[in-house]
Amino acid sequence: MIEKDIIKQIIREFHISGIKSKLFPRNIRIPVSSGKIITLTGPRRSGKTSVLLNCIADLISKGFKREKIIYINFEDERLNFNLSTLNFIIEDYRELYSDISLDECYVFFDEIQNVEGWERFIRRFYDSISKNLFITGSNSKLLSSEIATSLRGRTAKYEVFPLSFDEFILFRGFSFDKERDFFSQTKRVKLVNLFKEYLTYGGFPEIPFLDDEIKRKTLWEYFDVMIYRDIVERYKVTNLSALKFFFKRIAESDGKFFSINKIYNELRSLGIKVGKNTLYNYLDYSESSYLLRLLKKHYSSVKKKELSERKVYFIDSGLLNSIKYFAEKDYGILLENLIFNEISKRYSNFFCFKETKECNFIVGKKAIQVCFDISDEMSFLREISGIK
Repeated sequence: MIEKDIIKQIIREFHISGIKSKLFPRNIRIPVSSGKIITLTGPRRSGKTSVLLNCIADLISKGFKREKIIYINFEDERLNFNLSTLNFIIEDYRELYSDISLDECYVFFDEIQNVEGWERFIRRFYDSISKNLFITGSNSKLLSSEIATSLRGRTAKYEVFPLSFDEFILFRGFSFDKERDFFSQTKRVKLVNLFKEYLTYGGFPEIPFLDDEIKRKTLWEYFDVMIYRDIVERYKVTNLSALKFFFKRIAESDGKFFSINKIYNELRSLGIKVGKNTLYNYLDYSESSYLLRLLKKHYSSVKKKELSERKVYFIDSGLLNSIKYFAEKDYGILLENLIFNEISKRYSNFFCFKETKECNFIVGKKAIQVCFDISDEMSFLREISGIK
């Protein structure tokens, strides 16, 4: 069978060629012998594959035989899996390596959510074949809902996001000793320039290695793929005019309180028919696909907090900047988006504050205000009054 031959070829190619791409360390570390199914979720192109490959490289460096590692990327165009053909992976490996028991193997399945019904195969694989199982996916809700129903108690979930600034400068081959290099003007200037680059183009791992002109085009392509693969195709969205307008308005609302009702009325005035529930679905799809994240307004009442208006942020400042161009005078929006994403990696429960004054983030008992330039006295007083 042609399909089986392709799977054998992919398994064997990995054992012969090994890891072809250059690997960079990430701050995230995943356990290799937890006895759980390790699941990695996060945006497309955020580095989930690299985290898996780093894990594989660590195993090999410790003397683990490459032939005992199975790595399948389910976005390989040569593959066309369904639930019934997933078992070919087991059959083909046993035919290639009849002398190796699968329970000794480490198995890595990249972007497995592309196969409908994958969770049933994974559950059987884990229960009866091998406990050393690692999977990735680009949709938080898809993996979470299927894990909750089929894989409960068997998994440990980790999220992989675009690079932090610490990771970004390492990717750029720059080191900065915070205790000593602060007193080096040359290093400080270099650090500031790298931060402006990071703020402008974001932290997707491929971006630091591209020319500026290509960076913008690549980021736009990322956005395009997220829209069409992770939203349009996955959720069968047909009203593309409404969806495109929705994202245009969301980009303009980044870091602000936004109103679905207002977007709905604007679409109606343009003659584009769409229901309010559909727009709420677009927002839900975008959050599930790691394109956007929402921030609730602070209230002492739990009910008010859940029902309150929210702010919206893109998953990466560079992605936002590729959709809506920002002049330097508007970099405060990009900075707030960046700080939001950095806080969200560390804390699952934080809020924004708005009454007569506004404060960007409330984290526990900390108030955090974000401003790109406070040299103007009025700006300084406004930001301080928000914190007070």
